[in-house]
Amino acid sequence: MVATTKLTYEDYEKLPEREGIIYELDEGELLMEPSPALRHNLIRQRVAMELTQFIRHHHLGAVVEEMDFRLGLDTVRNPDVAFITADHLKNIDPDLSPVEGAPALAVEVVSPSNLAQDTVKKVRQYLAAGCRAVWLIYPSLRLVEIHDAAGVRSLTEQDSLDEDKPFAGHKFSLSLAVLFETDLQK
Repeated sequence: MVATTKLTYEDYEKLPEREGIIYELDEGELLMEPSPALRHNLIRQRVAMELTQFIRHHHLGAVVEEMDFRLGLDTVRNPDVAFITADHLKNIDPDLSPVEGAPALAVEVVSPSNLAQDTVKKVRQYLAAGCRAVWLIYPSLRLVEIHDAAGVRSLTEQDSLDEDKPFAGHKFSLSLAVLFETDLQK
């Protein structure tokens, strides 16, 4: 059995920043994530760009990448991409991190090294903290799972991700074939 040291949120706040390392606090357990691979970054960037254009066009709030969100007493998560509503933005100090509360949408690009049990736990934490939806993107499977209060939906490369729940009824659409494009020159 592996012993783990529990950290409080106050201990977490005192951690030094380290280039290439992302910290998360999972119900008191410190997690350190290494820098992601190129495919992971390209997919994250594509989602963020498409969401940013959509959110700006409809004046719905803001899209951020790799921002810390405090989901609970001793839980801080750092989604690859997040949408924060305009109402939530009014209550955020833009110079402080982490953001208190969950984003309306959390997007996680799942790496091959991510364990299923850890990913499921992370989704549950987001939803329990008030996230309207969590998108899990599996690049190697060319699959997207949409988790929300209604359950889970799976989409494949032939589908389009069409979603309105996190966006106050405005319909966001993204071709998954474009999202999973592997030609790095495009």
